[in-house]
Formats: sequence, structure tokens, C-alpha cells
Amino acid sequence: MATVATRVGPVAYSDDGTGPVVVLLHAALHDRHDFDAITPDLVRHYRVIAVDWPDHGESPPSSSTPTAAGYADALEDLVAALDLPPAIFVGSSVGGFCAARLAIAHPERVAGLVLVDTGGFLGGPLTKAYCRILGTPAVMRRVLPRFVRSYVRALSDHDEGVLRRVTARARTPEGVRLTAALWRSFAAGEANLLGRADLITAPTLIVWGAHDTAIPLRFGLATQRAIAGSRLEVLETGHLPFSSKPRKFLALVEPFLAQPCSSR
Repeated sequence: MATVATRVGPVAYSDDGTGPVVVLLHAALHDRHDFDAITPDLVRHYRVIAVDWPDHGESPPSSSTPTAAGYADALEDLVAALDLPPAIFVGSSVGGFCAARLAIAHPERVAGLVLVDTGGFLGGPLTKAYCRILGTPAVMRRVLPRFVRSYVRALSDHDEGVLRRVTARARTPEGVRLTAALWRSFAAGEANLLGRADLITAPTLIVWGAHDTAIPLRFGLATQRAIAGSRLEVLETGHLPFSSKPRKFLALVEPFLAQPCSSR
């Protein structure tokens, strides 16, 4: 498994196919295999790089405290180390935050954004309080396995595999620590992209699960309002539309992927 050293720890990634680059970025506590239901289709036409965040999947343990901003730093480092051309980033949850921040800080690196039930555009005192509460390890320890079942809302065999893998990790002290730290980090000002959303110039498609209990649809609507020219599509799923309904997800995403690629 290939790895890249980043300022917050080593990052493992897979690199398959040829053509325009698509980078897949998963949610907290998950791993790059969340995207296995769509990766074979994408690899037929694209070079697909699927990332495991530090302390996730096949990435080695890191000594840094997990934060959304730190993972965004890791993405910047990975893109620079691989010297990627302008790429299309498909970001789920914290992965969407990282992709959007890259589009703000380094627009020359981003040909397009697909933001899936993403963080970073939450804002507001109530939302920050919610993130702080979930970011309390004692709270997270009590709710995490049930929370995972609720937001995944398994609809497919692939969902069931994701649910088993993530629930097993949710029952470990390290899984609780990591997830709590990431949720807590979204209460920090550096994790709120609303004030800089106008700097996103890359074409942006937003895909949201109508039944997501982790980041409900109202935040998808707010994200669409914040990013000029973006488009919001809603699927009848939980937090992982690409896993729950891969055919419908690809029907939305593949035409979008072709547009920025053909314009370069």
C-alpha cells in the first residue's frame, strides 16, 4: 500500500486507472472502501485515488490529534507530494470539508467538487454546541454504535459491510477518541468555511441523503446557498448515498465529472 508523509501523519492511498484524476475522500471512522460500490465504474474512465485519512484504514497510526483542519492539511500535502494535475474531489462528510478547503486555498488544484453530506458549512451557535457535545468522549462512548447505525441507514449489501466495519471500530476506545476529536474540531472557527465559500470557483455538485441523521439535509441546503453556482441533488438515503444507491449516485455524478474534464 502506497503512503505519503504529511504534516499530521502518514496517509495511505490506492491509485488505479488512467485518465483525468478523481480523488475519493471518506468520512470519519470510515475508510476508502466506503467507495468500493462505485470505484470499479470510475476506474474505467479515470485515474482514481482513494485516500485513507491518518489513523484510518491502512494508514499507519499518527501521533497528532485528529481534527478536520489537520486532515485538510494532509490532503494539501498529499496532492503536492503526488504532483496531481487539477483533479475532481469527491468528499464524504469530513472529506467534503477537506476538498472544499483545498478549493478555497489552492483553486489551481481543483477541477471540480462533489460534496456528499459534507461538513464545513454548518455554522451557528447551536450547531457548534452540538459538535462540542458529540465531541465529548463520555458522550460519544455512549452513543457511537447507535449513531453509526442511524446515519448509515443501511439499504444495500455494501452498506451492511460498511456498517459492520465501522460499528466494530466504534466499539473500540481508539474509535471513540478519534470520532469525538473530529466532531469537537468542527466547533472551531477554522472548520467553518461559510465565510470563505465565495472563494470556491470550481464547478460544484452537492449530493445529500434525505435521511442523514449525522448532517441533516438542511445543511445541504445551506451548503448549496453558500457556494455560488452549485447544484444540490437529494437521494433517499442516509449519510452515504454512493454506497446505498450507487447506480443513482453515478447517474448524477458521471455527467458532472465529464464536464470539468472535457473543459480542460
